[in-house]
Amino acid sequence: MSDWFSKFSKINKSANEAKERLKLVLIHDRTDISANTLEEMKDELLQVISNHVTIDAAKVKITMVHEGREQRLIADIPIKPFRNR
Repeated sequence: MSDWFSKFSKINKSANEAKERLKLVLIHDRTDISANTLEEMKDELLQVISNHVTIDAAKVKITMVHEGREQRLIADIPIKPFRNR
């Protein structure tokens, strides 16, 4: 049964990755920002923020929102609780 679950998890993960890549392609079509540039921006944002706080990288969501002629980059970056040493 664990084999079935691990296969399902891999399929689900692949589907999510494909969905994110498709979003990047659509963003590229609607903006002057290439998919590679957007992915680099995401990686750089996460790196800079993680220098200051611990983040949950698995739950990060970065999206582009279109409102009329405006476009907004929205980052939802969960921060893990700070634990005293």
